[in-house]
Amino acid sequence: MTSGLKKSFSLLLKIAIVAFAFWFIYTKLISNNDLKKFVSLIQSIPVSEVYLYLGIVFTLMLINWGLEAVKWKRLIAQVEQISLWRAIESVFCGLTWAIFTPNRLGEYGGRVFFLSPKRRIAGVVVMTVGNIGQLVLTNVFGAIAICIFVYRFTTLEPILFFALCILAFAFATFFLVFYFNIKWVNGILLSIKFTRKYKRFYAFLARYKKAELFKILMICLVRYTVFTSQYLIMFMWLVPSLAFTDILMLVPILFFVQSSLPSLDLFDIGIRSVTGLFFFKFVTQQNTAVVACIASIWLINIIIPAILGSYFVFKLNFFGNTQRN
Repeated sequence: MTSGLKKSFSLLLKIAIVAFAFWFIYTKLISNNDLKKFVSLIQSIPVSEVYLYLGIVFTLMLINWGLEAVKWKRLIAQVEQISLWRAIESVFCGLTWAIFTPNRLGEYGGRVFFLSPKRRIAGVVVMTVGNIGQLVLTNVFGAIAICIFVYRFTTLEPILFFALCILAFAFATFFLVFYFNIKWVNGILLSIKFTRKYKRFYAFLARYKKAELFKILMICLVRYTVFTSQYLIMFMWLVPSLAFTDILMLVPILFFVQSSLPSLDLFDIGIRSVTGLFFFKFVTQQNTAVVACIASIWLINIIIPAILGSYFVFKLNFFGNTQRN
């Protein structure tokens, strides 16, 4: 393929990705009844108050994805050195790709195309390490929250509740042990004849020391705190009758259930709403407000970043190192 043909094909592909993403966003927004409930709910609230709370949640969104960029830069340093701004570009670009792909798989492509061609497969592996770190916290806090929920709202026999706590503890411990020993994956893959020939793509997993993995996990923890704070702010604003401790218990369960189910970002709002209504019905009957809170955070955390990321899609270079652009 000639240089000119590559450029033309690359441009068409970028246009197609952005057009596809915007089409998905548009079709979902116009048919989103949950978002309409949110708009209807805030119409009776002073405009200054709306701007204040939504502005805070929007700022937290930028902090959240900024922290993800810091994490990505730190992780990918084992493979290729990139600047923080390059990391931010790739993160937002990945969010645009993720919007129309199952389980956010497109996010991998959106990021790794900012790397040199020979390092892109390794970049996918590195990104998985970071995602596992985030999943560890989601599962650990989710397991704890479920135990608290069962204790408060069910009449489970003491022996069964004790068994549930033991299972939750084992579940959380497994993920923590696996994460801090991610090098085991390298050893397992090396022991398999078929995968041994691809060791150049995953051998660097052995380079991640526990101290470095701990730092990555701390970034994940700050991110977890940030997007938990978004839910706390929205629920305490729109459902003031809710107790702070109830929100703090139910939000981790919401995250846990979402992470356990296959989803598409655009249709994920339906899963979020159903999950939220099921668990929040134990502490409030304000179903419209619950759905409105979830829909607004979906809009701010998923849709807006995907729109912002569309700009960075045009900075990709599918056939070479984007750092030369």
